[in-house]
This record gives sequence, structure tokens and C-alpha cells, in this order.
Amino acid sequence: MTTRTFDTVLVANRGEIACRVIRTLRRLGITSVAVYSEADADARHVREADIAVCIGPAAATESYLKIEAILKACRRTGAQAVHPGYGFLSENVEFAKALVDAGITFIGPDVHSINMMGDKIRSKNHVIAHGVPVVPGIAEPGLSNEQLVAAAAGVGFPLLIKPSAGGGGKGMHIVERAEDLPATLETARRVAKSSFGDDTLFLERLVRSPRHIEVQVLADRHGNIIHLGERECSLQRRHQKVIEEAPAPLLQSLPNGAGIRARIGAAAVDAARSVNYVGAGTVEFLVSDEAPDEFFFMEMNTRLQVEHPVTEEVVRVHGQRLDLVEWQVRIAAGDVLTVAQSDVVLEGHAIEARVYAEDPSHGFMPSIGRLLQIREPSGPGIRVDSSLTEGLEVSPHYDPMIAKVIVWNTDREQALGTLDRALADTVLLGVKTNVEYLRLLIADEDVAAGRLDTTLIDRKIADMPFRTFRGEDLALAAHALAASQADAPGPWGARDGWRVGRHAAASIHLEIDGKTHTVTASLDAQGQTFDVDGEPFRVNTLADGSASVNGTRRRVATAVTADGTAWLGIDGWGGAARRLSRLELLQRRLDSLERDAGTVSPEVRSPMPGTVIAVVVADFELVEEGQPLLSIEAMKMEHQLTAPVSGVVRLSLKVGDLVKAAQIVATVEPLSLETGDADPAAEAAAAQELEEVKG
Repeated sequence: MTTRTFDTVLVANRGEIACRVIRTLRRLGITSVAVYSEADADARHVREADIAVCIGPAAATESYLKIEAILKACRRTGAQAVHPGYGFLSENVEFAKALVDAGITFIGPDVHSINMMGDKIRSKNHVIAHGVPVVPGIAEPGLSNEQLVAAAAGVGFPLLIKPSAGGGGKGMHIVERAEDLPATLETARRVAKSSFGDDTLFLERLVRSPRHIEVQVLADRHGNIIHLGERECSLQRRHQKVIEEAPAPLLQSLPNGAGIRARIGAAAVDAARSVNYVGAGTVEFLVSDEAPDEFFFMEMNTRLQVEHPVTEEVVRVHGQRLDLVEWQVRIAAGDVLTVAQSDVVLEGHAIEARVYAEDPSHGFMPSIGRLLQIREPSGPGIRVDSSLTEGLEVSPHYDPMIAKVIVWNTDREQALGTLDRALADTVLLGVKTNVEYLRLLIADEDVAAGRLDTTLIDRKIADMPFRTFRGEDLALAAHALAASQADAPGPWGARDGWRVGRHAAASIHLEIDGKTHTVTASLDAQGQTFDVDGEPFRVNTLADGSASVNGTRRRVATAVTADGTAWLGIDGWGGAARRLSRLELLQRRLDSLERDAGTVSPEVRSPMPGTVIAVVVADFELVEEGQPLLSIEAMKMEHQLTAPVSGVVRLSLKVGDLVKAAQIVATVEPLSLETGDADPAAEAAAAQELEEVKG
């Protein structure tokens, strides 16, 4: 049954979750209000909402995290309720209080529940009092780094540092040795403070090879509360979930799995009931793979989870799927939960893959840029929750998750196959993504067999066979660049290498991950051929947008940017090759001549745009190779830059400075330099050619 409970609801979030909530509001006939930062002016959630209000600059602290800006937007639009999505202000006690004081309904739990369960230390001590087992550790508010170090011996190593506020794995760090704890505590506090505004930390003993099982609960204001089965979220990287499934493969594989499901579901309901919980929430547990009938409470998320779609896809109530957002809205308006526990049936298997703007083959470095081409998968059993549009700027200001691919099928094996096909059909050109990595991950034999744990990704990432540019890929990139360059007027502007007699071959120099590759292009009566290391590739564009390489059809998507970068998308893999100008080639020749063969560049460059959040050395300080120099934050992730060589560091940046991708942020001048064998004549010739090009 669908009822109209509010006239106008404001969605205090952005990205795919804002679009997902707006979609349900539209179906319910409720006017939706989007809020957006200046960086999100052209975002999809802004376009899809009935009303949109700008609330501040790009920085989240000046927009999406600014409570007064949200309240002002509510007053301006007449919003009677606010849906917070997840992240940002969704578990912020002060925000919930401010809405209550303003007479606006918060679509979520009461302040008491958020306050009790939103703090990991408080919630852990609370559930202990209610008989829920927890992981051994030290969880007391207000402990200093020194006190935590002193208590660590009693916890035991390896241990896990966790921030008391917030979630999503931010600020969590594994510490294997006592001597590493002080420095790691400093980093954890810094991340917790910047992410949640609270740097309180606690310690837990690290559970080896754990399974991460969470239970979805739903409760109304009339004392009714149920659970909707469990999800397994064991595939994680840096404590961030990557793949989520429902039901949990662990419980599905056990003869007594149904009994464990009932016990862990009852524990989740009891934990929620202990704080008079209202709305949709998730109780998270660690389950030992060696003793799956034991589970330990981790935390309760007092909001909608990123992975809620897999629950929606498998839960059936009288044969129908549930819309959790709809029930959040109805419960907030005072409706009675009409679903009994006995009504809940789990059918089939659902899997969600999170798509991140990052480069897994280079340490999961965040990727920032403009989306040039998008193709999202579709078909039976495929759902995509996304906010992506062509031309959208993926900025460094927000989380790198940009979409979710969710699939359903009759069993897990079939669902994995559906997910693999969906990911292979995904095209996102303009930024690097983890789509290829997701395909490799679900193809892993342990993942396919359901042998999961939260450390699996860390163990296997080094051996994953990431695709690199092959000969045919270089030819395809060169072909795309050649096709994108319209000839200038007149014969002298032509780029086809024409001359009296035979066509001359043209050299195309491509930069990929800092390395230069040369492709020789030539024309003949049959078309264009590209020579890569002596191997010829004849490339022709086909009518459907794909390409033929040496007579074989290749399903490839291409896009070219104004700066001469060719993007390729092939079966979920995405790569970029930038055409180098003659000036850049000459400058590189000079740089290589001036530096001894085999030596390391003294320049330290930022791998991505971001903000300097820490500078740990001073200008002119003597540093050793590998010593940390400064840290840069992008997409809510901290990246530490280190000295490439030993010597004297030169830098002029300070905390808060913005840096661009590839910007030199420091140089290290070696104390002594070996005399090289550079050819003076070659240096002079290259320098003269460089001046001619510049002139």
C-alpha cells in the first residue's frame, strides 16, 4: 500500500543515494528537494529533483555538512521532512536535534538512538550490558594516545584502531607491532577528526580471517520491529566494503545456517529494541570463519546502508519486493509497520559491486576528471544505482564511489555470472575505475566458492593480472587520436602524411603512466595501419561504434579529450593514452640527458589533485630515502608522499594548500652526485632543437 505522508521532503545528500531517494519520493507523489554545492550545480540529483537549492561552496564542511544551510533550504522550500541518505549528516546528533527544534521530521531514528549507537565506544558498552558478545578491547571515552599505548599490551597484537564516531572504515588501522602504534594513532586521529569532527579512538583485538555479517532491521513507533535477513560484506579494502551479498554465503553453506540466521537476527532486533530504535538500521557483526556459530557485535548504523539494495532484491513479502526508502518515509510519518517477521521470505541471491573512481593497478589512487562516455548495463536481473551523466565532473571533494551495480538471480553462481556480464558491459570513460578489478575479484576461485574474509583482498591484490596497454590497444588509441584531428584548410594543414609519390609514415608518441610509446601510422589503399614494435595492426571503425583490428571485431569504446588523450573501454577495462607534442618529447630528451642513467628523479609530484593536510618536514631539512614528507587528501583518502632519494628537501607548501595532479610538491637535492657519461654534443643538439620549437 502506498500512502502520501508528506507533501515535500528534502534530501540532504548527493550522488547516487540522492537519486535513489528522489526516485521513491516521485513514485509516492511527494515533492522532492535537492540540495547541492557549487561543485554539483550540474549533478544528476539536481536535475531529477522537483526543486534544487544551492547550499554553499564545494567543500563538504561548507555545504553538505553545514546544518544551518540545510535548515535554511527547508524553510525556503517548505520541506516537512528530511531524508539524510548515508554519510554526511545521516548520523549527526546535532543535525537531528536541530530538525526537531525546527519542527521538521528527521527520516531516521530518534536522537537517543543516534546518540547511543552512533558512538562505537558507547554502543559497545551498551550492548555488553544487554548480553551481546563483543570483540575484546579497550573502549573508554577520552583516552589519550599515551593511555591507548599503555592499554595496548592488555588488548594484544595485532590490534585494530577504530574511531568512535563515523564509519565506512575511515580512520581504521591494523597495527601488527607495538612500535608502530604511536605513529599510527596520530594518523588515525587526523583522519577521524577531518572525517567526523571527532578524534576519539578505541582499540580492539584483530580477529584473523573474520567474516563481516550485518542484519537489516526495520522498526516503527508502535513497538513493531523485524529483521530482513543478513548481508555478507566480507570483501573489503581498507575496511571499505567492495562487494556485498544477500543472503550470506557463509550461512548458506552451513547445515545449521538457518538456525544461525535466526539467532543473529534476533540479536540484531534485541540490540535495536534496547534503544527504542525507529526506522531502517543495520546491526553489524564479526563472525569467525572457524566457529561460525559465534558472532561479535561491532556497531549499529543508524541509517540506510550503501548496500541496502541487495536486501531489497532478495526479500519478498507476500511475493513482493520491499522498498526500504518507502518504509523509512512511512514510518517517519507515523505509519504502522504492517510486515510481520513471519511474512519475510528470502528468495534467490543478490550481489552489489561498488564502482569507485580509482586506479586499482596503481594502489587504488583516486581518479578525477570529466566523464566523456557512459554506458551502464541493463537487462533482466540487473539494477544500477547511479548519478552519472556524460560531462559530469568527478571532483576530489567527495567520496570516490560513483555507482553501484546490483544483480539478482536464482542462486549465487548464476548471480555471479550476471554480475560479470553487467560489469563487462559497463563503459565509463574519462576517469579510471575499479570495474576491471571487480571482474577479477569475483572470478577468484575463493570468491567464487564463497570462501570469503575481510583480509582476502589485501592478500590477493598483488597477484591480480591487471590489463595493461597491448599492441592492439596502442593502435586503437592512435587510430582514435588520428580520427579526432580534423584537417586544417589547405594541403599544408593536412595530417595524412601525403607527399608526391608514396605516403610518408607518421610517428605518434603516446604517454601511458609516465612512459612513452611510439606508434607508426601509414595509409594505403585498404585503410590505416599502425605499427607497434614491428607488429602491424590495421584498424577500421565499424558502424556500431566498435572497431575491426586485423579483420577481427573488437568491442571497444573510445573518446578523445581536447588535450589529446585517447580513452579506451574494453570489457570493463579502461585506459588512457595521451599524445605527446614535439616540445614535450624534446624536453624529455634533455631531462634524460641531464640525469645519469638509472638514477631517480629528485622531484616529488602529487599523483592527484587534492589538499595538503600534513607537512612533516621543514624546508632545507636533511631527509632519507623513503622518509615521509607530506600528506595529501583527495576523495576522503589520505596519501603520504615520501623522499625519492636521500638529500636536502626543498618545499614551500603548507597545510591547506591545494595541489594539482602531477604538480611538483617537493624536490630532494642529493648531497653528492656521480659524474655521468652524458654526451655534450647530444645535449647541445637537443637544446638547440628545443629553442627552435619554442621559437
